[in-house]
This record gives sequence, C-alpha cells and structure tokens, in this order.
Amino acid sequence: MTSALRTRIIRTLTVPLDAESFPGGLPSFLVRDDVLCWTRREAGLVGFGEVARFTATGPDRFLEADIWWRHLVLEAEVTDAVDCPGTGPVAFGSFAFSKTSAHESRLIVPEIVVGLRDGRAWLTHLTFDDVDLTDAGARAALRRWLEAPGTAAAPSAGGTAGRPAVEAKLSTGSLSEAEWMAAVAEGVAEIRTGALEKLVLARDVVATVPDGVTAAGILRELAVRYRECWTYGVDGLVGSTPEMLIQVEGRTAQARVLAGTLDRRDAEGMDGPPLEFAERVLAGSEKQRHEHDIAIASLTTQLAPFSEAMNAHSEPFILELPNVWHLASDVKAELAEVEGHVPTCLALINALHPTAAVCGTPTTVAGALIRKLEHLDRGPYAGPVGWLDAAGNGEWGIALRGAVIEGPDTVRLYAGCGVVEGSIPEAELAETWAKFRPMLESLGISS
Repeated sequence: MTSALRTRIIRTLTVPLDAESFPGGLPSFLVRDDVLCWTRREAGLVGFGEVARFTATGPDRFLEADIWWRHLVLEAEVTDAVDCPGTGPVAFGSFAFSKTSAHESRLIVPEIVVGLRDGRAWLTHLTFDDVDLTDAGARAALRRWLEAPGTAAAPSAGGTAGRPAVEAKLSTGSLSEAEWMAAVAEGVAEIRTGALEKLVLARDVVATVPDGVTAAGILRELAVRYRECWTYGVDGLVGSTPEMLIQVEGRTAQARVLAGTLDRRDAEGMDGPPLEFAERVLAGSEKQRHEHDIAIASLTTQLAPFSEAMNAHSEPFILELPNVWHLASDVKAELAEVEGHVPTCLALINALHPTAAVCGTPTTVAGALIRKLEHLDRGPYAGPVGWLDAAGNGEWGIALRGAVIEGPDTVRLYAGCGVVEGSIPEAELAETWAKFRPMLESLGISS
C-alpha cells in the first residue's frame, strides 16, 4: 500500500459553471489521453492532473482504500457553492478483479474536476498547497490543462464514427480460440458435476494500431456511440460498461445487473421488429433466464445485510445497446446504519465484488476455476471502476467492454461470458466477439 501526502490537509473549491457553455456535454472535455473520465448521456465527471494517489493489492484493497480516503477527507477544507453528488473532494478509482492479481488497484485525486448533472455544471479545484483558492484561479487551472501540450482539438458532436477502418493487427492473447473453447467445455463439465452453478470465463486479444492509440479518441467514440453505458477512463483503462455495480446517493443505493446476451447481428434477416426477436430469444430462453437469476440472487444476497429495504424488477427488461441486447434488472436499496454509520461505497464494493455476473457461483469455487482455466491475470478488467466523494456518494461500474492501453500503438481488449450447464463453446466464443465490438469500433477496426 502507498499513499501520498498523508499528513497534509486537502483543500477544495467548487464553483458553478454555465452548462450551456459546453453544448457537447462532458465529451467535449475528453481531449487529453491522461484525462480521468466517468460519463453517461453527456453527464458525469472528468478529471485533470493528480494531487494524490493510493495503491494497493490483495484481498484488503477495498478496505485499505476506504480507510485512506476517509482519513484524507476527514479534515478537508471544503468550499462548495454547488453541493451535489460529485462536488467537493473527489477520487476516481480502478480496482483489480482478483485479490490474487499483481495489478495495483488505485484511487486518484485529480487537481481539477469538471462535473455535469441534471443540467447543473461545476468546476472543482483540489490542492494541498497553502494558496488562496479562487473562482478565477480554478478557471485558470482548467485552461492550463486544456491548453497544455498533448491536448487535442475538441471533437465534433458526432465524434469520428464512420471513419475508414485502419489496418490493425489482432493477435491472440493468453489462449487461442480453440484453447479458450476447450476451457469453456471444461467449465461446463465441472458445472455438470454439481461443483458450481455458473462460471464466467474471459479472454483477451491484443490490437496493434499502426496509426497509434489515443485514450481521448477512444473515450470520445465510446461516449458518443454508447450513451446508455458508463464510459470510463482511469490510467489507461478505457471502456463503456453497461453494468452498474453500485451507485450511492445519500442513503439510497442502486445497481444494474446484466446476464444473458444476444448479438444484434443475429436478428439480421429475421421477420418482425428486432426488439421482439430479442424478447423471444432472450426472455424466452431458459438458459439465459437461469444465468440472469443467478446474477440477481448474487447481488441481492450480498447487499441485503446493508439494507433496510430493497426492491428489484420481478422480470428483467431488454437493454438495447448498439452491439448486443442484454437481460437487465435494476435493484434499489435503502441503506441501513451499520455500527452507527451508513456504509461507504468502498465498504459495499468489498461485500459485493465479485458478483456472479463476472465470476460465477459459488464465488470461491468459480474464482479458483477461473484461475485454473483462463491462464490470464484480468488486471482491472471486470473489477470496479468509478468515483466517490467525501459525502459517501459515488458510482462504481464493472469494468466491462473495455481495454488497457499498453503502449503507443498497443491495446489489450477483454471480454467474457457466463457459462452454465447449457453453454455451447462455439456460441460463447461468438459472444466474446460481439462484446469486443465496442472497443474494436472505437479503435477504427472493422469487426
């Protein structure tokens, strides 16, 4: 575990901005490759710079981060003229999927945050320095970041969708397609013995892009194409997740659970409206419904001890995305006080992660089988990614439909599938390619 500036007091100033002054919403600020990003439907948070960082590995990474953050904000000097979730002290974070991963989980406190929520916009300046924080100083700091070397021109409203496909090379990751399908078959065999009910297996591919890779360009593409997802960027981890692990506002917690997937290309040539096809194939599939029920039960069981009331959709709905349809359910809970206080985002994540949607069930059995079959350190893939503030509010998605930028022209993409007794390896492989599509498209690679 490391921490910066532990004994110094963080000071923050939050001032309102004119939301109409950036009609493109937050994607218009995605002009630097080192930007911190959490956006959906043009709203959310973006961060520039870094004034403090926490890192950790191992099974206690969430609780160690929680302690570090609470200590940091305990004596913070906060001036906040906006006062809504995401104002004041804020940290962006990304955590490793596995407690055994060598990848460092992290919280990053930026120097500047721009926020947009419910038509309200704001700017927060964060510092440990003993200087006067002023409205003019905050705006000047933002300008410095937006005008610094390495900053690209602001994108047009339509992004760069429709650009010519680039000559990129895709290479095998940890397992070849045949090896990965064999792993799926072995997983199905284990499920049939009764050792576990569901297993989630991931695979990776590496894209080499001769024209070079820019995080800002990827994030802009994703933000424009996948407006219903949460587009995230933290330290080279980029993606657009459709799955909300936990969102906390005051004492209300919400989650969006996905399990059950159908490639939209499967509807091509079919009679009738595509959504009817999705409802028939997804909602009418015993396998898909079973996989979804397991995911819902996993989350609600783990969330129950922290809640005094909870409700979830009795029937899943069809979530329409540009590349796939999902069976989805939203869960809402009123948090109970535990030992005199409402649990923090990170305390909830510690209890919830990993859910059956990204690991399997039972968790311990599935986790051990993942390590045996994947031959892959997932790093931050399928781990929690998001932000939190000093008041306990935050939004944490599961880092899906994403990739890690490993070099100037190299990106490692990840995708996974839920494996149950009725799973067919060839179908699961095809599903991974459907899930790779958002990242491939954002890189300009035809798929």
